[in-house]
Amino acid sequence: MKYISEFREHTLALQLANAIAQTVNPERQYRLMEFCGGHTHAIFRYGIQDLMPDNVEFIHGPGCPVCVLPTGRIDNAIQLAEQHGVILCTYADLMRVPATGRHSLLKAKANGGDIRMVYSTQDALKIARDNPARQVVFFAIGFETTTPPTAVIIRQAQAERLDNFSVFCNHVLTPAAMQAILDVPRPAASAHAPPLLIDAFLGPSHVSTVIGSQPYERFAEQYAKPIVIAGFEPLDVMQSALMLIRQLNEGRHEVENEYRRAVTPQGNLKAQALMREVFEVRPYFEWRGLGLIADSALTLKADYADFDAERHFNLPAIQAADTKGCECPAILRGVKKPQDCKLLGTVCTPENPMGSCMVSSEGACAAYWSYRRNSL
Repeated sequence: MKYISEFREHTLALQLANAIAQTVNPERQYRLMEFCGGHTHAIFRYGIQDLMPDNVEFIHGPGCPVCVLPTGRIDNAIQLAEQHGVILCTYADLMRVPATGRHSLLKAKANGGDIRMVYSTQDALKIARDNPARQVVFFAIGFETTTPPTAVIIRQAQAERLDNFSVFCNHVLTPAAMQAILDVPRPAASAHAPPLLIDAFLGPSHVSTVIGSQPYERFAEQYAKPIVIAGFEPLDVMQSALMLIRQLNEGRHEVENEYRRAVTPQGNLKAQALMREVFEVRPYFEWRGLGLIADSALTLKADYADFDAERHFNLPAIQAADTKGCECPAILRGVKKPQDCKLLGTVCTPENPMGSCMVSSEGACAAYWSYRRNSL
């Protein structure tokens, strides 16, 4: 294990940039989708795109768990606080995501809803223990990275017989989203709307520590797309880009693992077993920007149904539109970039977000605002 500073070393970054410049074929384009929002922020923060040749382009993907949560699920969470009177526990990023009518959990809290920000799943469980006369709901979101901690508190709640605790489950699955991105039919090219082309993927970091690198092999084979599991640091991203460029030049489409210090082919088997024990796959789940995706999210198994807030409070499925003019759905599909949104930097700012991509610490618009807003 090396220190983080070694993955941010300026001289090595320039050497990698030179290697990439020497490796690219000037006659072709390289379109690399970084699936993870952490990669997007690294690219913006460290100016990685500026170190790339003009024919190497990073395309931002749907790897931000707050961003991909549809408006209707935020509406459901607000219902829990306002109509059912629960103590709703959630992470800070979710508080400001716009719901229907520009409502939000933060506004619901200001109006008297008992909505509490937590730093971990265990915080939510403690609130339930401390308030036995109140129903406490944990608003659970995230990819495979954050799913095992949710499984742990559900098992703990069952063992302790906490009948005042439940989970509003919104955990989603990375491979299903990658499948959806690859399966979306592309429109014919035009002067105003060129088709989205993805040549290769930077595979997610933290998700892959849980699920391993093996689940991506079918995408590399079926769609002939190189995939490199990439770490979060700038040299990780640059090295992974170089590995993808080499694969494309050589006509290969394999899964390679740049992040070997944390990711194995099999992943975390103990975490996977825990997820299988507590959760099962939903037939369909709505993603912001991608629509309904089959087998793309999790729900609690029957053995843990007593801790499923969706069933306990009979929450309805809500179809809700995004804020008019917000390009967050298109950005999540990789069709547009933050600078293509007319709201960015005008009415849409971190203090007044129009869409989830400006709210989350992993959102592409938040990254653009933090590191590129002087170019607006």
